[in-house]
Amino acid sequence: MGSNGVGRLRTATAQQSALEFARNIIGRVSRTFAIGIGVLPGDLGKAVLTGYLLCRIADTIEDDGEASALRRQELLAEFVACFSDRRLAARFGADAADIRAEAHYLELVGGTALVFELLDSLPKATAEIVARWTCELAGGMSEFVGRYPDGIRIQTLPEYRRYCYYVAGTVGHMLTELFRRHSRYIKDADYARLLANCEAFGEGLQTINILKDIAWDIEHENAAYIPEELLRERGSSHQLILHGERIAQNREALVALVELAKEDIRKSLDYFNALPKMAVQIRLFCLLPILFAVATLREIERSSAMLQSGGGVKISRGEVRSLIVAGVVSTVSNTTTRWVVSKTSRGRFMLGLTD
Repeated sequence: MGSNGVGRLRTATAQQSALEFARNIIGRVSRTFAIGIGVLPGDLGKAVLTGYLLCRIADTIEDDGEASALRRQELLAEFVACFSDRRLAARFGADAADIRAEAHYLELVGGTALVFELLDSLPKATAEIVARWTCELAGGMSEFVGRYPDGIRIQTLPEYRRYCYYVAGTVGHMLTELFRRHSRYIKDADYARLLANCEAFGEGLQTINILKDIAWDIEHENAAYIPEELLRERGSSHQLILHGERIAQNREALVALVELAKEDIRKSLDYFNALPKMAVQIRLFCLLPILFAVATLREIERSSAMLQSGGGVKISRGEVRSLIVAGVVSTVSNTTTRWVVSKTSRGRFMLGLTD
């Protein structure tokens, strides 16, 4: 075998190792997202997997409540530089070894070089889409880390929306561009309709995640994303958001974000409906997180657990399994999908599957 053949073999082996790492780690950093990625075909599935893991690496750095703001900004800047200098990517895992997080997130950060290896296995134009939007996400995260060096404390609703754009609206754009590039069914007119709601698709899911994890974010990541102005209007504050005697006021303060999430979910369904019915796998990928979000938002409206120390909101495994079955069955029908969404918003969606 010539030197070129040996080089190609080494590259193929490295890329296969990278893909195995990515497929193994995704289920541990996001079980629900892993479900959707599994239905996407070929390079599209690999691109979405790569993009998600890259965004999660940046997110892990941002979320370290113990590292100084300067240190996190340094690492986010180095992470962005990895996209233009793979030598930095090769050592980034070691450089970021001081970051504190749960074990599976640390494993992902340690495997940054493998994720960039996977990025390099993608078609050039596809890799550029992933790189551009990941860099914008990381830059936005750095902005907020610098703005709040002692821990993120969102002050106003406009600031909240800016934050959600950076950490989730950017992902909506990334996915939409990847769908357009890799699906022959998505034409220019479809793409224009998708662009109109792609930010809401990402941001709605983000708001619901923020609402369900209020206590976790404060206690584990030293971050308060509920705008201070909404809390003060109800006689509370970031300092009092987990105080039992203020639960009623704090619940009232969440109403504006619940309504924002509902509006974004409505736009997310418009996004879903704009996907051609022949793009079945992409539609299912988008529908599943919407269904999970609708169910979670329903529980948020009925619960105060997320406003209590150690508390949080989640839906049962049985409902998750039922929604997956319903999503698969209803994917090609906008009418059936609307029925599933409506039923889920009113009560637990169960198909006889136990928890």
